[in-house]
Amino acid sequence: MIFSHCFPAKRVIILAIFAILPSILIFSRPVAAWETASPLATLRREHPRLIVTREDEIRVKQLLARDARVQALFESLRKEADEVLSQSPVQHRLIGPRLLDQSRRCLSRVYLLATVYRLSGERRYADRAIKEMLTAAGFPDWNPSHFLDTAEMTHALAIGYDWLYDVLDSQQRQTIRQAIVEKGLREGEKVYRKGTWWTKTPWNWNQVCNGGMTLGALAVADEEPELAQYIVAQAIRSVPIAMANYAPDGAWAEGPGYWSYATHYTVYMLAGLQSALGTDFGLSDLPGFDKAGHFRIHVVGPSGLAFNFADGSARVGSAAPMFWLATRFGKPLYAWHEREVIKGRTPLHLWWYNDQSADINQESVAKWFRGADIVTLRSDWTDQAVFVGFKGGDNAVNHSHLELGTFVLDAQGLRWVLDLGPDDYNLPGYFGNQRWTYYRLGTQGQNTLLLNGQNQNPRAEAPVIAFWNGSNGSHAVVDLSAAYSDDAQPGTGPSSRVLRGIAVFGRDAVLIQDEITGHRGKELQWQIHTEAKVRLRGNAATLTQGNRQITAEILSPPDLTFETQSANPPPPQRQNEGVTKLVIRTKLPDQPFRLAVVFWCNPTAKRAPVSLRPLQEWEGQVTPRK
Repeated sequence: MIFSHCFPAKRVIILAIFAILPSILIFSRPVAAWETASPLATLRREHPRLIVTREDEIRVKQLLARDARVQALFESLRKEADEVLSQSPVQHRLIGPRLLDQSRRCLSRVYLLATVYRLSGERRYADRAIKEMLTAAGFPDWNPSHFLDTAEMTHALAIGYDWLYDVLDSQQRQTIRQAIVEKGLREGEKVYRKGTWWTKTPWNWNQVCNGGMTLGALAVADEEPELAQYIVAQAIRSVPIAMANYAPDGAWAEGPGYWSYATHYTVYMLAGLQSALGTDFGLSDLPGFDKAGHFRIHVVGPSGLAFNFADGSARVGSAAPMFWLATRFGKPLYAWHEREVIKGRTPLHLWWYNDQSADINQESVAKWFRGADIVTLRSDWTDQAVFVGFKGGDNAVNHSHLELGTFVLDAQGLRWVLDLGPDDYNLPGYFGNQRWTYYRLGTQGQNTLLLNGQNQNPRAEAPVIAFWNGSNGSHAVVDLSAAYSDDAQPGTGPSSRVLRGIAVFGRDAVLIQDEITGHRGKELQWQIHTEAKVRLRGNAATLTQGNRQITAEILSPPDLTFETQSANPPPPQRQNEGVTKLVIRTKLPDQPFRLAVVFWCNPTAKRAPVSLRPLQEWEGQVTPRK
């Protein structure tokens, strides 16, 4: 199991509870109705029925006839499809233990080519999609040992089989259907009968694997009713375990990158159930799922980069499910953000197109995503805003780095304090016992505190203990005590405590205030990573990108100074070219210690004095969850 590092003892207990949750949590709700009848009793008999129906095709063709933006989107897709026509089909070629690259390539091509065919009627696009599917169908297997590969390839052929059903000849149908059944669904059946780990995990594997299996089953349900019914029933039982992680506020603790992966497949599954069966069995009503779009919106900074904690890239990819979520939950802001800010241009952006408008300025500038304990703070919603993403939460969450207390900072349209993101998943022990030895994953590669050069406790939790959004700015405080203790529970007393508070004062300043008690004699290193050019001036450092500048200043103790360090680890780890590590080093005294650093983000503004108060006196104190 490649994610074995993610399941320490407390997680095993949680997973054991999750294993019985479906009968307790889900089927005590109205969705229990599906248990009393066949899940496939309402199966739509015609094709296409997965995500897209003939009614959807009529609607989109009408949009194409009158909406210039929809026309432009379709033409961009046609151009992409034209490029695919001359490219070679996928190959059975693994990268490390994964076929995933080829599965995703097949999936992307099938969606693209089948979409352009259905909306243009030009047979060459269908023929090229069929060639892709027949090639994949001829693979010896879809690499079930890494089941994401199997799930995504099943998804690809299910969509192609369904959307191109009318142009497939009988032999092609049989070949593709047999591959879906034997290389996809039968492998899934084995997993469900064994109760393999991903059927019980609360993370992205659950949604991806259950989503792919569900779409495959619905595609061939006419010809394989018993197998399809079993697969759909098992998937519906399993997926709520993962969807519970959206509660209460829509966040995803694996990070925004895996929010996208998990949410794409959750929506694929729910949309497929709805289009093929006329119901999603109440799954979309699970707590927090309607708020999932808010997390995506708030976690993207004005630089256009995400707060990419955990194993995620700062690059913000498109997310067509934002259109689906907007329509399903009456949230026009989701559609507006995806259309106007992200400007997504995939086939499902066309099928789910939503032209609703919304005023982003009505959205709060500060957000605490409970459960995941992720906080975002910004001065306003313009592209020149000051933005901070700030992490509490749990180091034991899947894909986590040892980064409690880390943050990113945007100002003047640029990212000044960055998260380095993941390293190569194929590094030895990346998901095992070498994980925390890698620079980007251990504490040394984060924008947080380092004590005695040691990693944070990998089982630690860091709750938000204060959150405030007022007329003069916003702030949050996170209790990092457990991260620097052998005990993974948050500190409960004054004997050993580490707190970090971050406050945003409009576009002018950001305060990072740390308070440490009970770690006397330890070497403290405060650190950030930046792509800016750094000029040191004692207790101040000027950061420059192009013709833009911000300044970091140590307010307390004022006699400390900034230094720079290399951010490049030894090969074969990824090198962090162009990145400077800005640090403050000191030995902790016997008495409680406060370190306060302010970032002056507006070089033309008069610097108002920043008043330093104990973090326990900051407004918005809350009682941490138990």
